[in-house]
Amino acid sequence: MSSHREAPEIAKDPVADSTDLYAFVSPDDRDTVTLIANYIPLQNPAGGPNFYEFGDDVLYEIHIDNDGDARADVTYQFRFTTHLRDRNTFLYNTGQITSLDSPSWNRFQTYTVTRVEAGGRSTVLGKDLMCPPCNIGPLSTPDYPKLAREAVHRLGGNRRVFAGQRAEGFYVDLGSIFDLADLRPFQSLQVFAKQQGLPNQPGVNTTKELNVHSIALRVPVEELTRHGWHGRDVEDPRAVIGVWTTASRRASRIIERGSGEDCESGPFVQVSRLGNPLVNEVLIPMSRKDEWNALPPSDDKRFASYVAKPELAGLLPVLYPGVFPHLAALDASGKPRTDLLAILLTGIPKGIVPGFQNFTGSTEADMLRLNVAIPPTRRPNILGLIGGDPAGFPNGRRVFDDVVTVELRAIAGLTYALVDPSYHPDAAAGEITDGLDNHSPGTPYLDHFPYLGVPYDGYHHPAS
Repeated sequence: MSSHREAPEIAKDPVADSTDLYAFVSPDDRDTVTLIANYIPLQNPAGGPNFYEFGDDVLYEIHIDNDGDARADVTYQFRFTTHLRDRNTFLYNTGQITSLDSPSWNRFQTYTVTRVEAGGRSTVLGKDLMCPPCNIGPLSTPDYPKLAREAVHRLGGNRRVFAGQRAEGFYVDLGSIFDLADLRPFQSLQVFAKQQGLPNQPGVNTTKELNVHSIALRVPVEELTRHGWHGRDVEDPRAVIGVWTTASRRASRIIERGSGEDCESGPFVQVSRLGNPLVNEVLIPMSRKDEWNALPPSDDKRFASYVAKPELAGLLPVLYPGVFPHLAALDASGKPRTDLLAILLTGIPKGIVPGFQNFTGSTEADMLRLNVAIPPTRRPNILGLIGGDPAGFPNGRRVFDDVVTVELRAIAGLTYALVDPSYHPDAAAGEITDGLDNHSPGTPYLDHFPYLGVPYDGYHHPAS
């Protein structure tokens, strides 16, 4: 998973678990950037009677670094409040929900959006903003797209915001990948699958028809860049921003005996963090995953060795004998994976990929790095930069980018030749995939804000 249940402690706290982060120049308005942070993973749409919602006790934040020190220069904070209309019913809704002010919608949420600058200046951009309900079914939410449209709020200055349930846009064959890195399209070559005579098969989208909760924000480019820069020069250092999301809880929680209520106090403490997809999931060892979640990107130098020598790069030649001989030799040489360090921790300097750079400097930090001078692609390639599309991952991340295939190929050595032309990647490095690299069938997306599709409803959700 991109970052679903990626660490032992946060797996027990789904309301604060950041699942995916996206940052891209808006395809329908290139003067703006869209930032999306997803939380609450693996939602079964049939979630009643207590449907999914953001945590009132969680501080959700999206951070932007625009000067390369891996510290937030701009932060957008989101705080949620849950309301009950009728305390004497067990029902989420007592009739049809036809609008956001429908009196039959019993349990609903509002939120506040605050912009905080590095110098301490704080501006409330919006308050008492309504979230949409969860998509319950055709009787309770008969026109869900209308409810979602009503929940897109304008904040002034060409800003828009949405917070609520969306269809899961991240696709991955989770069941096979974590079964000893079995990749179904190549499992006839996998040592254990070969022993069982398993044939090659198409990938299976484990997250198909599941939902998440999204915080989506669209803001003008100059609101994010250093000194409000807004130009078209791809090589200008001011064109690149770093983005990450966090969730924090109060330091102390007290549960009142016999009442079922609790209260929190003390400063907020970070419990979840996400920049690039799959970093904590796949690269950070289990013993340090919770530590990684608790630290800012500016401290990521202490984890850089796991990127420079990824465990999976050593496992692939063992699990797929004879398929990755060049990768095996590279891993045995002990040379640091400077390609991965650039892609994930510093950005790619100019001169490596012609006409492209998203370099933020020498500070090693896990952030999505977006060059805002690169325009959206009319015909995007879901493999992003390795597919010849500079507007896609690892230049930020769009909702449909196939980050699993991109990162599998990078770890397998495909990108190492960019930093060492004498290295010849194995043929398999350019083919490796979990089998969903032609897009997961039926994954819904929108061509407009908030870009992730209408969430699945519980009534029509197939039995698992």
